[in-house]
Amino acid sequence: MSAYKDKAQGTWYVSFRYIDWTGKKTQKLKRGFKTKKEALNYEKEFIRKTAADMKMEMGSFIEVYFEDKRKELKENSIRNKQHMMNKHIVPYFGTRKMNEITPAEIIQWQNTIQEKGYSKTYERMIQNQLNALFNHAQKIYNLKENPCKKVKKMGKSDANKLEFWTKAEYDRFISGIEPGSEDYLIFEILFWTGIREGELLALSLSDFDMSGNLLHINKTYNRIRKRDVIDTPKTENSVRTIDIPNFLKEEVQEYAKKHYGFPEDQRLFLIVARTLQKRLKKYEALTGVKPIRVHDIRHSHVAYLIYQGVEPLIIKERLGHKDIQMTLNTYGHLYPSQQKKVAEMLDNIR
Repeated sequence: MSAYKDKAQGTWYVSFRYIDWTGKKTQKLKRGFKTKKEALNYEKEFIRKTAADMKMEMGSFIEVYFEDKRKELKENSIRNKQHMMNKHIVPYFGTRKMNEITPAEIIQWQNTIQEKGYSKTYERMIQNQLNALFNHAQKIYNLKENPCKKVKKMGKSDANKLEFWTKAEYDRFISGIEPGSEDYLIFEILFWTGIREGELLALSLSDFDMSGNLLHINKTYNRIRKRDVIDTPKTENSVRTIDIPNFLKEEVQEYAKKHYGFPEDQRLFLIVARTLQKRLKKYEALTGVKPIRVHDIRHSHVAYLIYQGVEPLIIKERLGHKDIQMTLNTYGHLYPSQQKKVAEMLDNIR
C-alpha cells in the first residue's frame, strides 16, 4: 500500500516509486490529502501523466490520447481516428518527440499529404486529427505550444458545399426500385425523415408509433470488427422523436405485413453500411441520377424542407442537432435571401 495516515496532521500522504519515461526509478512523496482515496487517486494520475512526458514519441502519445478519450468517444469513432492516424500521422511523426516537432515539419508533412491526391475535405480531416493530438497534449500534459497553430491548415471544411437531390431527382431515383421492397422502404425512410445512416440501420418496428405517426430515434448501429454494435446515438440531442407522413407510416405497415411474425425489437434492415452504399450506387446507375453518398440523402431531406419554407429551428429538432447554430452553419446558405422582403416591408410602413 502506498497511502499512509499522517497521525500528527490527521491527513493522508502517498509515498511511491515510479518509472519515468527514461526508465529511471524515482521516489515521490506527497502530503495533505483528506482521504485515502484522494491520495491513491493522486498517485494514479501522477504516474499516468508522468509517463506522458512531452519528450515521449508521438506514437506512444497517441496511445495515451486514446486511453484518455476511451470513455468520451464511441468505439467506432476511436477506430476511425486510429485508422487515420496510423495511416497518415504515425509514419511521419511516430518516432519524433512531441516537444521537438516544429511548424516547419508540419508544413513538410502537409506537402507530403497534399501530393497524394486526396480531396480537400479529407486533407482537412487529417489535419484536424493532428491538431487534436497537440491540443490534448497542450491542455492536459503541459506541452508548451501547438505547432499546428503557426501553420495554415491544409484542405478545407467545405461546409457550404453540399451534395443533395432535388425532389424531382429523388422521384426519378425511387422510380427505379420496386415499391414495397426492402430497398424501397430504406430509401423512403432516409429521404422523408432525414435520419442518419446508423440510425436507420438500428431501427426496429418498436421504434414506430403507428397511432401517432411518430418515429423514435434512440440508438445507432455500427459493424465493428465483425460484430453488430447497437449504441446510443451520436449526441444527447440525437435522441429524439420525429413526426412522419401518413404515407410513410403506411409503407412501414405494409412492409411489416409482408414479413408476418417479424420480431418487434429486431433490426428492421439486417444489412451493413457497405451494403447500403452498394445498393444506392446500383439504383443511381439504373436511373441515371446524380451520384451522391448515403449521408447526402439527409441533406436532400433538409433541402426539400427549406424549399417548402420550414423554419431552421424545426429542422434543427428534426435532425437532432446540438444547437441552431450547427443547423445554420451547415444549411443556412440554402435559405433564400430575405433582403428584398425586408425592403418591401419597410416600404409598406411608409
